[in-house]
Amino acid sequence: MTKPKVAFYWCASCGGCEEAVVDLDEDLLTLAALVDVVFWPVALDFKREDVEALPDGELAASFINGAVRTSEQEEMVALLRRKSLVVVAFGSCAVLGGVPGLANLYEPDAILSAVYREAPSLEDGGARSVTAVTRVDEGELSLPVFGETVRTLDQVIDVDYYLPGCAPPRALIWAALAALVDGTLPEKGSVLAPDVALCSECPRLATKPERLFVDRFRRPQEFVADAETCLLAQGLVCLGAATRAGCQAVCIGANMPCTGCMGPTSRVSDHGAKALSAIASLLDANEETDVLVRTNEIVDPVGTFYRYSLPASRLHGRVAAASARGATR
Repeated sequence: MTKPKVAFYWCASCGGCEEAVVDLDEDLLTLAALVDVVFWPVALDFKREDVEALPDGELAASFINGAVRTSEQEEMVALLRRKSLVVVAFGSCAVLGGVPGLANLYEPDAILSAVYREAPSLEDGGARSVTAVTRVDEGELSLPVFGETVRTLDQVIDVDYYLPGCAPPRALIWAALAALVDGTLPEKGSVLAPDVALCSECPRLATKPERLFVDRFRRPQEFVADAETCLLAQGLVCLGAATRAGCQAVCIGANMPCTGCMGPTSRVSDHGAKALSAIASLLDANEETDVLVRTNEIVDPVGTFYRYSLPASRLHGRVAAASARGATR
């Protein structure tokens, strides 16, 4: 019996999703017995031409992590889409835009200038800038084009399934692979994670007050949180109430608040807005001056509430960037 062929690929990401696959540990041997991995550039010596040589639809599935920023990434995901029967957006960056998506707060030229012209490590005073094509005596050297904004995978190609998390939890990865092999995947468009809020599986749920009000917001480094009590009740901005379950609350188990990497449930259209609304409803303040004091205690609200989801949100990015994204989506 011919084993189904699968591919793994990364775009704009940190590499943590690749590590999550490796963290299957001995189950990698089981995986190798069930599927034929024919493309995984980060781990095995495959080239783009190896994928191009495959007949269209030859791959049973491609697991693509990372957001899409450059022309090379856009070309590769389009190629994998054509060769694959199923495409899985793998991890927060592919599903929502992830931390790289916070770059949408800045214009492309500002980002390139900060890296290539203003960085303190530059010895030439920042006189150089990056160009997509450079002519040399031997011919032309080409670099990928830096896109206008960071995009989620489904803003570039058609996506069949979504596997959230930064990185996706081991159990969910294995369940998705098993469902692929067994032919038991749910309907197209499904998120391969529980469709309930993280609070439902939080080990501290019993300590969350029925009527919870916060009189002060604090950051994790300001104090040692009690290891048994609801973190929201201690004034920490925990996004568990607005975030999908499935991670076994590992951050909370480490006495750290949920930052929202699993994304929203199906009943939420904008994760950041939902999280902001949930936290705002807890304010123990009625006067405008008191509200301003409490909200000013939340440092970097965009980075707090849209840490993983800015490109997927209704905001997408800065207004100037948003006006240009019609040409890039």
